[in-house]
Amino acid sequence: MTRVLDGLERRIAAALQVDGRASWRGIASVLAEPERTVARRGNELLASGAVAVVGILPHADAAVLRVSCSPGTARMATESLAQRSDCTFAYMTTGSTDCVAELMFDSGKLPQVLGTEVPATVGLLTAVSYPVLRYFRTIRGWRSGPLTEAQVAALTSEYSTDHTEMPDSSELTPQDLRIAEVLAENGRAGYEEIARRTGTSESTASRRTDWLLRHGHVHLRALVEPALVGLPVEAVLWIRAAPNRVDGIGRELSAQREVRYAAALAGDHQLVANVTVPDNAALYRFTTESAWAARAESVETTLLLHARKRGGRMLPVA
Repeated sequence: MTRVLDGLERRIAAALQVDGRASWRGIASVLAEPERTVARRGNELLASGAVAVVGILPHADAAVLRVSCSPGTARMATESLAQRSDCTFAYMTTGSTDCVAELMFDSGKLPQVLGTEVPATVGLLTAVSYPVLRYFRTIRGWRSGPLTEAQVAALTSEYSTDHTEMPDSSELTPQDLRIAEVLAENGRAGYEEIARRTGTSESTASRRTDWLLRHGHVHLRALVEPALVGLPVEAVLWIRAAPNRVDGIGRELSAQREVRYAAALAGDHQLVANVTVPDNAALYRFTTESAWAARAESVETTLLLHARKRGGRMLPVA
């Protein structure tokens, strides 16, 4: 049975979701808890892998894949996609789709990635690719609770923005890319560690790290498994909608606490959303009673069986 985080652990995890680089002292002050206790419990969460603060270097283009596999190969196909450096998430799912994954890559590489590389995936039978037209929410913007609005406001910094537009990465220097690699491993890495690992001064590491994060060249996110915060049922929703309703539905989805990720797509489905809820009854209500659902033409629901990769981070094999 999956362990569920206790009350203080959930609040610490939620604080890191707002600002993954917030100091333990700052979090303790906002939570009105002893700094020593918050630091100890927070470091335990990070050391155990229950929470991970990581960075992702965004790219100009992205696509969501729906993969059907030969019998008995779904796990291998999911693993193969997850191992790709350009894969941000890879999930095994129910239904006719065995695997759902997102790939991010540089501009101009779409034909090579989708036309040559993806078809060579182990076990792949068919793959439908959906280029991402725009993001309404990334997992950077998901909040697992349970903080008050005042606490969220107190923790919010220039790093707290859910960047839904991809910046131009052509202006990044080799030094910037080395810093981004460090943040991808540990989004809470101190400036001294970043300087040591990238061969720069601490002042340069501080200045460039802040610039990368503030301008969205590195997307910092605290990854928390939904089941650990009492949300064990996870689904990917494939939504069809009239063109004039796509933006409105996407914005409505991005305002819902259940939604971890929502994007507009090019293809026979116009939107995709990743949602987490306490149980199947809650999922049923979310897909049938929500205001956004009334505006959609159809909603196809696939349940998550296993997440192999989230936010660019490999997860334990189930």
